Amino acid sequence: LPSPIPWSLAQPVTPDLLVSPSSQDGDLGSECPEDRGNWTGRLDFLLSCIGYCVGLGNVWRFPYRAYTNGGGAFLVPYFIMLAICGIPIFFMELSLGQFSSLGPLAVWKISPLFKGVGMGTILIVSLVAIYYNMIIAYVLFYLFASLTSDLPWQHCGNWWNTDLCLDHHVIKAGNNTLPVNISNTVSPSEEYWSRYVLHIQGSSGIGDPGRIRWNLCLCLLLSWTIVYLCILKGVKSSGKVVYFTATFPYLILVMLLIRGVTLEGAWKGIRFYLTPQFDHLLSSKVWIEAALQIFYSLGVGFGGLLTFASYNTFHQNIYRDTFIVTLGNAITSILAGFAIFSVLGYMSQELGVPVNQVAKAGPGLAFVVYPQAMTMLPLSPFWSFLFFFMLLTLGLDSQFAFMETIVTAVTDEFPYYLRPKKASFSAIICIALFLMGLILTTEGGMYWLVLLDDYSAGFGLMVVVITTCLVVTRVYGMKRFCRDIQMMLGFKPGPYFRACWMVLSPATMMALLVYNIVKYQPSEYGNYRFPTWAEVLGILMGVLSCLMIPMGMVVAVLQEEGTLWERVQQASRPAMDWGPSLEENRTGVYVASLAGSQSPKPLMVHMRKYGGITSYENTAIEVDREMEEEDEEESM
Repeated sequence: LPSPIPWSLAQPVTPDLLVSPSSQDGDLGSECPEDRGNWTGRLDFLLSCIGYCVGLGNVWRFPYRAYTNGGGAFLVPYFIMLAICGIPIFFMELSLGQFSSLGPLAVWKISPLFKGVGMGTILIVSLVAIYYNMIIAYVLFYLFASLTSDLPWQHCGNWWNTDLCLDHHVIKAGNNTLPVNISNTVSPSEEYWSRYVLHIQGSSGIGDPGRIRWNLCLCLLLSWTIVYLCILKGVKSSGKVVYFTATFPYLILVMLLIRGVTLEGAWKGIRFYLTPQFDHLLSSKVWIEAALQIFYSLGVGFGGLLTFASYNTFHQNIYRDTFIVTLGNAITSILAGFAIFSVLGYMSQELGVPVNQVAKAGPGLAFVVYPQAMTMLPLSPFWSFLFFFMLLTLGLDSQFAFMETIVTAVTDEFPYYLRPKKASFSAIICIALFLMGLILTTEGGMYWLVLLDDYSAGFGLMVVVITTCLVVTRVYGMKRFCRDIQMMLGFKPGPYFRACWMVLSPATMMALLVYNIVKYQPSEYGNYRFPTWAEVLGILMGVLSCLMIPMGMVVAVLQEEGTLWERVQQASRPAMDWGPSLEENRTGVYVASLAGSQSPKPLMVHMRKYGGITSYENTAIEVDREMEEEDEEESM
């Protein structure tokens, strides 16, 4: 027979009104906050994270960074930095989001004094979302331009071409007789990009944007419309779209890779990409570049991971997911390098120039070099369409994450007003960011895009990540944080994660930050140097996101009572309602802080109300016992 329950425990624990609708017995869905929405399928979360992390940077930044920093030898610092600051910070962000089921602003109930960190994150993400969608607009432009039998950047002789334009077919014919001097010439694809797509000759610099390019403006409108339709129902709709946008790029990447390595001269490019130059490893620059690549590629600090994890069920195995996503992201980058450099090797052979003369990074690779290489292949419009379709799917799911982060952060702050109107609120955000991005569609828009790219997510983002790391480990406490993870996953993080969170990750990030400030170089685009006022504007963008932190502190301190030191102490403690969002997940220390909880022994009540002891309740009993022992030690 079950032992009788003491009379005090037999009292009603929670008024019926306070019982969440999901606390009735049911299927797996009983773990999810109903009004907030959650993932509808098992793979939604994993694919969303892969889609978010695997973006344009994997294709256009990693291969170039690898070849300029020691080729194959670059993989050594790359994987070491992945282990030191990639995987641990990734896991920390997922844990914070899943444990609290809150967005990047509301999650700072963990320590309200530092809510400014969340505000800084939202500012950074908004700036990035503005220009990232412009890049998607360029991709759409090229995608439509590829729907033709003859690619428009294939030959000279169009109205946008100049006398400097030199067709590669002419070079190839010239190679048989006299060598052609190509040093002072421009490829048709370069003139198509700068003189037709951007029409940059209509602007004298960043202070003179010129007229709006209506074809680009319509592409930007289309890209915002696509993004809005995909995030219309929050993670319920974007979670389904990623089944396509996160997997399809791999299919195209494999096709481009197979096509690339079968081309004549492909080995030249691959050898150039992978030949290890171990002397580079003695240079600090190589290690910093590896850390930067990891940092931006995984998207830590942007709030996207935290947002996605906040829609998980409480016991989702994010430990496993962390390794799947981070290692998958690294392997994708390396694969993309083969696809890119095999084509560059073929191109260098066709043009009769060294590979390093055709290799570029960033938009130059995507919109000039690779399109030029496509014109040298049979069925060039087909390969061009595939390449740009891959870039489109790579870019879109990263953009979904940025938008979901902004919308979730604000709706979690004002759930009663905004959650029922989430679709309308998403529309307002999309329209506002589209209007702000209109300057990028002008003839001088590229200068503004470079400025945003260089400064919006620079040192501000690093300050955000360092602060988050220090607050969780020092202010909230490493013991508490590990205990929270044990409640979710049934085990505590090992010494590797604890060492990284306490020392290695923050120290690496600090080194990155110092390096970035010391090695600061003004922005430039080609031969154009930005004026001082533009530099100042860029620096202010970065500083503003950092200033959010002290501003948030002032607000938090003013809301408390007592002396200044007492206010700071109170504001740095977790809020009363910090913890798992659902009653059935609030075991141990968190039950006491639940609205309407009158329980002297919360865990016993929890067991009576929700049935027998599961492995997770077992964990909660251990946690309670540990806490009692700690309290006894402190009182002795």
